[in-house]
Amino acid sequence: MEQKKQLGTILVESGIISAKTLERALERQKSSGRKLGTVLEEMGVITEDEIVDALAKQFGFKVARGFAAFSFPMDILAYVHVDLALQKTVFPLKLYEGKLALAVTDPFDFDTFDFLGKKNGVQIFPVLATKNEIVAAITGHYLHGKEDTTGAKKVLVVDDSSSVTSIISSALKKEGFAVIEAGDGIEGLKHAIADQPHLIICDSVMPRMDGFGLLRALRANPATAGIPAILLTSKASSEDEMKAFDAGFLDFIPKPVQPIRVVSRVKHAFKIIAAMKG
Repeated sequence: MEQKKQLGTILVESGIISAKTLERALERQKSSGRKLGTVLEEMGVITEDEIVDALAKQFGFKVARGFAAFSFPMDILAYVHVDLALQKTVFPLKLYEGKLALAVTDPFDFDTFDFLGKKNGVQIFPVLATKNEIVAAITGHYLHGKEDTTGAKKVLVVDDSSSVTSIISSALKKEGFAVIEAGDGIEGLKHAIADQPHLIICDSVMPRMDGFGLLRALRANPATAGIPAILLTSKASSEDEMKAFDAGFLDFIPKPVQPIRVVSRVKHAFKIIAAMKG
């Protein structure tokens, strides 16, 4: 049985949701591609803590809370690379008797547990935690934000083409924007969390994590959920434009990149953002 069905059954059996609610959530999950727990949270019928408690009760997992504020030595953090921590939403808690306690949202991600166990020569002991708690721990202990003292609007440009990022960066800097560059979606996600840009411009096709995956990761993280994003793509059909807007992108810029167009779209985006806030 697939994990998402197991989780749904657990929640129904625990009386947290009804069978009808589960049916509706599974339909939404199929069309959106998001995890069942995320869909249920968006529907407003369940919280992260309720999911964690239900899984812990059903399978006897330990639960970790409040650890984001703790101190962790570097040798513990070194067991999990920051890229993997972000991709899999995991965080190393403690090593004891050859066992690494790992905060997780998915206690059945055995591929990740096997990889970390073999890589570090330890046994992985999964401990349930909420996504928000793990993200807060990753942000506080792996990533270090940079204080903005210039007052300039920060734009994060994410593209695996250095020539594209150079063109966009030069054009925006001439207009007084502060520009941060990243070469793929994972690097972009790290910068988004650490630097808190006011706007993100990202390519649709990139290694490790594409533009659509980056947007989903941004929206799933409370620290970055509100950052607007513009999609760069070489596919400029009306269907592709609709796909970008349906995914949640604020705007759509076709390639090849033209500096004047980029500056115009960025300024327009900030006008929209200001209007939404006002």
